This record gives sequence, C-alpha cells and structure tokens, in this order.
Amino acid sequence: MATIVFTQQLARFLPVPQLATAAATLRAALDEVFADNARLQGYVLDDQGRLRANVVIFIDGRRTRERVRLDDPLRPDSTVHILQALSGG
Repeated sequence: MATIVFTQQLARFLPVPQLATAAATLRAALDEVFADNARLQGYVLDDQGRLRANVVIFIDGRRTRERVRLDDPLRPDSTVHILQALSGG
C-alpha cells in the first residue's frame, strides 16, 4: 500500500496523519485523507480543489507538476510526501 506522509510544519496547526492507502492516484489518496480530516484539506487544497501555491507534493522523490487534477499515479509501494514550500533568503 502507498504511504502518505505530511510534513511536521503542518503539525503546528493540526494533527497530521500518516496513512497507508490502496488508492491508484494522488487525488484518490488525498480524498481518503480528507474524508477523515476536513480541516487538513484547507491547508493543502484551495477552494477550487487545486493544490495551494505554498504546498508541494513528492511521489517517490519526484515533485508533482500537475496541481489541478492531481491525477499522478501511485504504485502500491509509493511514498507521497506533502509539505509546505518554504521561501525566503
């Protein structure tokens, strides 16, 4: 099963679960997470259901590029890291 891991930066605001999922796509996995934690959805997705500008997702070490459909495929052994993008100098 794929593993979904949230960064600890989000833990400052609310509980962040680590989840094992059989979902075939990133969107399906996120829907599964948000079904149990609606508040978390507001930190990750905007009101249009798109990935927020300050959030990045890596699947198996590769940054996702698709921020609207979030239809990246997941393998059964995938690891998905969801984190807030940091900026500054």
